[in-house]
Amino acid sequence: MSLYSHPQSMSASEQRLTTQSIRSFVLRQGRMSPAQHHAYDTLMPRYGIPFADQPLDFTAAFGRTAPTILEIGCGMGETTARIAAAMPEKNFLGVEVHTPGVGALLKLIDAGALTNLRVIQHDAVEVVQHMLREDSLAGVHLFFPDPWPKARHHKRRIVQAPFIKLLASRLAPGGYLHCATDWEPYAQWMLEVLSSEPALQNTAPDFAPRPAYRPVTKFETRGVKLGHGVWDILFTRKP
Repeated sequence: MSLYSHPQSMSASEQRLTTQSIRSFVLRQGRMSPAQHHAYDTLMPRYGIPFADQPLDFTAAFGRTAPTILEIGCGMGETTARIAAAMPEKNFLGVEVHTPGVGALLKLIDAGALTNLRVIQHDAVEVVQHMLREDSLAGVHLFFPDPWPKARHHKRRIVQAPFIKLLASRLAPGGYLHCATDWEPYAQWMLEVLSSEPALQNTAPDFAPRPAYRPVTKFETRGVKLGHGVWDILFTRKP
C-alpha cells in the first residue's frame, strides 16, 4: 500500500505561502553521538517517512486509522515520545530537521516500542503545505519554538498569520492547536496571531492552563524555579 494518496491542487493562498516567506527552522546539524548515528541509520527506514510533494495516507503510514496529532519541532524527542506513550490511541507525526534530534527521537521510539509515532525530517511548512490534507488532523503541537527575540528577526518566527491559516485548514473541525513558549513577548505575539485567525477560537479568556498531556521538562522546571514563566495557548478550529 502506498503511503501517499492522490495529490490535490493547492489554493492560491497556499501557493503564496512558500518557505521563502516562512521557514520552520534554521539548519543546525550539530554533532551526533554514536548512539544517535546508529539509531538514525538503522531506524529511520522503519519509523521515518520521506518528504514527498503529495498527501500522506495516514492509514498506510501508521497501519491503522486513528486521530493524528502533528508535532512541529520535536527537539531531542523526550516530550514527543512521552506524549505518544501516554496516548496510544492516537497517532503522532513528528516533524524535525535537526539530525541529532531525529536520531535521539528514533532511539526513544524503538526503546519504547511506540508504534503510534512516525518522523519526517523536513521543513514543517512544506510538510503541512504538501503532505497534509485539509481537515485531516485532530491536533497540532508547537512547543517552545525559537522566539527570535530581536525585532529584525521576527519575520523568522514560525507563528505567522499565513502559516496559522494553513494549519487551521489542516485541522478537522473541533481539532486543536496548542502552542507553548517561555518567552513572554512571543507568547503575546502567538496569542494575537491565533486570535486573528477567523477559523480558530480560544479555549480560554487569554492564556490557557497547561493541559495534562504536555509534560513539564527538566528545562522548564529549572526555568520556573528561576522565576521564568511558561505560557500555553490553546485554540480549536470552529465547527
